[in-house]
Amino acid sequence: MEVRSIDAIPLEHSLETGRKFGGTRGQTGTRTTALVRVETADGTVGWGEAFAPPRSVATLVKETIADSIVGAEPIVAESLAERVYTGDIGGYHFGRGGFAQAALSGVEIALWDLRGKEQGAPVHELLGGERTESLVPYASTMYITEWGEDPAEPMAAAVDEEFAAAKIKIGRGIEDDVHRTATAREHLGDEAHLMVDYNGNYTPAQAIRSIQALSEYDITWAEEPVPPENYSGYREIQRHVDTPLAAGEAHFGRFEFKRLVDERCVDVIQPNLGRCGGFAEARFLAKLATTENVAVRPHVWNSAVGTTAAVQFAASLSTYPHNPDTVPEPVLFEFDRSENPLREELLVDPLDPTGGSLEVPQEPGLGVTVDENAVEQYRVD
Repeated sequence: MEVRSIDAIPLEHSLETGRKFGGTRGQTGTRTTALVRVETADGTVGWGEAFAPPRSVATLVKETIADSIVGAEPIVAESLAERVYTGDIGGYHFGRGGFAQAALSGVEIALWDLRGKEQGAPVHELLGGERTESLVPYASTMYITEWGEDPAEPMAAAVDEEFAAAKIKIGRGIEDDVHRTATAREHLGDEAHLMVDYNGNYTPAQAIRSIQALSEYDITWAEEPVPPENYSGYREIQRHVDTPLAAGEAHFGRFEFKRLVDERCVDVIQPNLGRCGGFAEARFLAKLATTENVAVRPHVWNSAVGTTAAVQFAASLSTYPHNPDTVPEPVLFEFDRSENPLREELLVDPLDPTGGSLEVPQEPGLGVTVDENAVEQYRVD
């Protein structure tokens, strides 16, 4: 199954005027990503996602990785991260950077899609050795919006869709943090998992005060309370709060994740499959975290391809230190509820997170069929 061609495809969807939304670090008026399409000599197609500014990362795929992959077999995915790190691909000065890791991820995921199709198994079985049927999705919602949305509205919508868990955006001040969190808890009920996401907008002292003020709401984890580079800030927060901390969406590659784990900055790491280095690297990060009993829950704000890759990865995760038959908490999986046709329209059969369960695709590779007409609709070459 020799690789014959690679195409990196920038995608973009513009939101309507007045409909920007996001977190405390800013709002967006577009949804973007880059898909990677790899085709073999026998016509088999594999898909991946490079989750970074789309035109730039698509150019990087073509200029630094494509020539090294054309003519190779899909099994080269196992060594691709090392080749990027050491400079065989792209040059060693740049391999650890975010754009390089995203480009690597897109190609690597597509190669794993091909490997699964070659072996007749879904990627999660190739990664973890066992079949997983479903995950527990949580609604990623209650964004900070340009139009001043009532925070009760998205939470009511999540409950109507039967989500049993949710993550919300906070970080604009303690009073507002408490209001938004109380609103979410009121709608979800006392038993549901509730996570809060600061997007790194606080100092350690501010984060400590905020997390302590939210203690009565039983927060499952507090995500990115300080900027990703503020490792000492994470350690300071850990000394003063009992709520688990999570981070990883803005960390790239094994060296940054290793520091999060080694210095016990967080209780949960959150690699994004579209920019952490791909499946083999995510598997490495999961084993690294598991060795120190740190949980792994992927960050997901991707298109349908990146979301499906994250589903396959999450389905492969170890239950350590728990007995597989007595796991006290579910493997929670992030599912964005904001407007994004790149998530909703790129698959022939879209993923459905409603009803409290997310089925893991069981067909070979990523387990889904990409609608190439929809891809062309959003292409922005």
